[in-house]
Amino acid sequence: MENPTARRIALEHVVLGRLGEPVDVAYLALFLASDDASWITGVNYLIDGGGSML
Repeated sequence: MENPTARRIALEHVVLGRLGEPVDVAYLALFLASDDASWITGVNYLIDGGGSML
């Protein structure tokens, strides 16, 4: 995001204080594809840096 004003406004709505990166989604995808997630079914994961908490 190149617009400093838009970036500031976006960051005001993110608890973690940084914008998301593709790797944030990739880590969840890797976990869900692993054996560690073999017992997980029917769940929605929200990857928003805590923005939904505000």
